[in-house]
Amino acid sequence: MILDLTKKEDIKKTGRPPADIDWDVVDNFLKAHCDGVGIASFFGVHPNTLYRLVKEKYNISFDDYRRQKQAEGKELIRAKQYQTAMQGDKAMLIWLGKQLLDQKEKSDVTTNNESLNSQPKAILPDGTEIEI
Repeated sequence: MILDLTKKEDIKKTGRPPADIDWDVVDNFLKAHCDGVGIASFFGVHPNTLYRLVKEKYNISFDDYRRQKQAEGKELIRAKQYQTAMQGDKAMLIWLGKQLLDQKEKSDVTTNNESLNSQPKAILPDGTEIEI
């Protein structure tokens, strides 16, 4: 039998088989702020292979793709925190108030053996104090 190397069926494939990448898994890892080296290791490929595959599939660099997915992950966390607060979680309401509305706690402390008021208060942006 004579091999005709101009025919595809006579040419043996060499090298590793193509990487089997589940892009939904990659997206979830990136949303969780995992890095490319760890993700590549999970799939058993070299990081440069993962970076090249991202470029081929999405036509953007891995860094741009990573930043996009990490931003999505942050927004999902914000939305979940808001949802938790709206379901009545007081600690989350207070925390979001501090983060988003510039609310802060105020504790009155006195000296000279006077009683201490350790009840924290939140100060709203309009200056109103509320006990928490």
